[in-house]
Amino acid sequence: MDRCRALFLCLCLLMSQSRTEEASQEILRWMKRMEMAARSRSLTSFAELIHGLESRLLNASFGGHNLTLRTHTIQTLAFKLGCNFTGLSLRSAALQQVPQAQVPLAMQFPAELTHDACRVRPRELTLICIYFSDTRFFQKDINSSVLNNYVLGAQLSHGQVSNLREPVNISFWHNQSLEDYTVTCVFWKEGASKHHWGAWSTEGCSTEQPSPSQVLCRCNHLTYFAVLMQLSQAPVPAELLAPLTYISLVGCSISIVASLLTVLLHLLARKPSDSVTCIHVNLHASVLLLNVAFLLSPVLAVPPVPESACVALAATLHYGLLSCFTWMAIEGFNLYLLLGRVYNIYIRRYVLKLCALGWGVPAFLVLLLLAVKSSVYGPYRIPLSDSQGNSTGFQSTSICWVRNAWVHGVLVMGSGGLTSLFNLVVLAWALRVLHRLRAQEKALGPRACWDTVTVLGLTVLLGTTWILAFFSFGVFLLPQLFLFTTFNSLYGRASENYCWASGRPHLPQPRRCLDLGGGPTLFLRCFY
Repeated sequence: MDRCRALFLCLCLLMSQSRTEEASQEILRWMKRMEMAARSRSLTSFAELIHGLESRLLNASFGGHNLTLRTHTIQTLAFKLGCNFTGLSLRSAALQQVPQAQVPLAMQFPAELTHDACRVRPRELTLICIYFSDTRFFQKDINSSVLNNYVLGAQLSHGQVSNLREPVNISFWHNQSLEDYTVTCVFWKEGASKHHWGAWSTEGCSTEQPSPSQVLCRCNHLTYFAVLMQLSQAPVPAELLAPLTYISLVGCSISIVASLLTVLLHLLARKPSDSVTCIHVNLHASVLLLNVAFLLSPVLAVPPVPESACVALAATLHYGLLSCFTWMAIEGFNLYLLLGRVYNIYIRRYVLKLCALGWGVPAFLVLLLLAVKSSVYGPYRIPLSDSQGNSTGFQSTSICWVRNAWVHGVLVMGSGGLTSLFNLVVLAWALRVLHRLRAQEKALGPRACWDTVTVLGLTVLLGTTWILAFFSFGVFLLPQLFLFTTFNSLYGRASENYCWASGRPHLPQPRRCLDLGGGPTLFLRCFY
């Protein structure tokens, strides 16, 4: 009798294994069919293929507590759950990854998962997990990319799971930092698109980043999950890095030589200089500091250079930029005084006060930032995109610069924007004043045109070309990169040319510049 019972048990075991093998082979064939359809862009509905895989997994008969199957880009897991379910955690060891996956994943299911199904009728349940490393089954977001091309799905037999009080936790890791990207946890919502079988949605999911390389998704339902990542800033095309670097190197080198010559010639000159010349020289000194620090910043941003050296250089670069902006604004203010207060422009210790403003205020701001939080400076990664526009390649280049977004927005973009706006207003007002004066003199001929050209030439000296920094988006990005790099890297040379050329008075009595009876136009020509 015992022999018959043992024989019967062996027969049942063999039959169970045979059914498991048959079910496994059928599921594997379906998974391979899905991969072929994805590669060949078959007209077969992806929704039909995925639902077919789900149905086969949920109805599969298998021995033991779980079933694991995988192909090149798809992996499936099935678990038997009881009503005494206390939770389940899947990590990389259990969720064996496909060959091309090199980073860990994790899923954590709460005990609440089976409560609704068991409340109706206690029974054995099946939990299936499907892992895709190919997003061709799902719609691509044109503005974002799926992190690592990973999509994780889960489904419970006997009904949908939604509105969980304790969420399902899905963790995604990457082997590089995601600090330059905006990451969003999403799920696949069927029927949400008119042109596809679904669309990505954020309903019921929250996004957390426990570390720079990890994204934690907390969702109150079961479906297919992924992480959409979007660059926080417009990426620089990788193929343009070399020409932009070359333009910057050549332009900044020329600007350094021109600014250095201007400062040296002023220091070696024995004649007493007026306030306008001092302003020009200080502007050139700030441009010189800015260009030298900028050319050194990529060199000190990479190992084995200590980070403290990069922090010091980043602070110097920021100080040079703020000083440059301040002296540009001083140039505009001085132009206003020369045109608007011709007969009363004497200010006691004028140059000393301007130097305190032009060099002292930027120094105070930078030292304050270093004292409060020195980490705002350091190596700053600039993301690059490849020639196909793929922004997930994690290519980047680094410079020593401001790393805090708030500081960059206020003390870089904000100060530059205010300086450019102020100087544009001054230039528009100067053109209006000159036009009115020439109209009174009834001399709207070549002299008026020359006055206009003279004032327009001041746009370079007053730094209004920095406005191009606000056009680094969309279709303006590529032209802006080249125009901004070219104009502002040659700023020192252009300023030097304008100062020297416009320093020659166009009237036969240049000494009239020193008395205050020549009028605004004469002042403009003699001092600018």
